[in-house]
Amino acid sequence: MNSPTGSISRAQPGTRHNARSAAAQRAAATLADPRWAAVAARDAQADGCFVYSVRTTGVFCRPSCAARPARPENVDFHATAEAAERAGFRPCRRCHPDQPVGFAPHATTVARLCRLIETTEPPPPLAELAQAAGLSPHHLHRVFKAATGLTPRAYAAAHRAAKLRDGLAGAGTVTEAVYAAGYGSQGRFYEEAGHLLGMSPSRYRSGGAQVRIRFAVGQCSLGAVLAAASERGLCALLLGDDPDALVRELQDRFPRAELLGADAAFERWMAQVIGFVDAPASTLSLPLDVQGTVFQQRVWTALQAIPPGHTASYAQIAERIGAPRAVRAVAQACAANALAVAIPCHRVVRTDGALSGYRWGVERKRALLDKEATP
Repeated sequence: MNSPTGSISRAQPGTRHNARSAAAQRAAATLADPRWAAVAARDAQADGCFVYSVRTTGVFCRPSCAARPARPENVDFHATAEAAERAGFRPCRRCHPDQPVGFAPHATTVARLCRLIETTEPPPPLAELAQAAGLSPHHLHRVFKAATGLTPRAYAAAHRAAKLRDGLAGAGTVTEAVYAAGYGSQGRFYEEAGHLLGMSPSRYRSGGAQVRIRFAVGQCSLGAVLAAASERGLCALLLGDDPDALVRELQDRFPRAELLGADAAFERWMAQVIGFVDAPASTLSLPLDVQGTVFQQRVWTALQAIPPGHTASYAQIAERIGAPRAVRAVAQACAANALAVAIPCHRVVRTDGALSGYRWGVERKRALLDKEATP
């Protein structure tokens, strides 16, 4: 603005310094607030406990909002959405903080598209699904993945795999099961069979019959440990107190497989496994035979990316695999892991850092983390 003399007025150095000082104080206050940690982690478990507003955009969000992180000096916290609105902020159109926790604006649409994928052969392409939803293909891809944890294509593949497993478990031939699952040719199916089933279709159908699995039970610092390997690699690494219970668990997982005692080569594997469990910060240089759903394998891959001595929350893992709302499904995938330590689900903790449930006992989880924290 022009001054009375016609010159342009400029902010005085002291004014700029005071503005920077005020911003620094606001940032320090935000960083010291325990709610900031939930916002930084996009913790879905904090949704419903508070909302936060951003001065530069004029909106307020849930703690789990996937929007670009705001600078701490621009953030204020509010106990409720109503309080944020009274302060002059409007609800974010991405996370809908003015709606009940768990509200998903496209949930009905995604559910309808899931039914369409399940009942249409071949599955509709993305463009056709987007047209049915009234969304752009890019937007639909993002919305569908946020709601289900999978892309439409991966969802179709997972549904096909489930139909295949059901078909192989029932009457009829393998060929009938292949075509009933929606495969247009047997050639394409057999290209994917090993990844989908972990074995040939005929062996899967017979409950693992003719599959040879070598196993051994030993003792480590955490108690009993069972290691088992198929021709593809380690397929089970179980911990517990009772060796017999571990063997029964292996039998339940592979009810018709041929379970064989360890030979000299497998004894060397067993020695590596015990050494690895006792020193989980080291590297296990053995192949793994990882069998699970598409979503489970995405979670397990994310777990293997957590460095020794570090942890991540369930919400952070959900965020890393592109499914921020799938926190509970991430926890279920951790519980389904049959390769203890090798797939380090012990490195997943609650958002507040507390140790939550662990398939092989919370005390073992604490011991593993303590071992990794010790140089």
